[in-house]
Amino acid sequence: MAANYPIEVLWSDEDKVWIATAPDLLFCRAHGSTPHQAVEEIEIAIEAWLEAAKAEGWEVPLPSTKPVTA
Repeated sequence: MAANYPIEVLWSDEDKVWIATAPDLLFCRAHGSTPHQAVEEIEIAIEAWLEAAKAEGWEVPLPSTKPVTA
């Protein structure tokens, strides 16, 4: 299911890492030393976010159609 959510990947000069976010999922972020690693980490974070939402009975937003940036 993680593949359905758009992911944004940006370089952080402050942190010196790539930051990946899932804009549709509140506070769902991850980082990595490469863009590829950041995407791998955010895919894990998305799955964890969705599992937590299901366990807590939260409403899960549908994936938007935002473009993916890298």
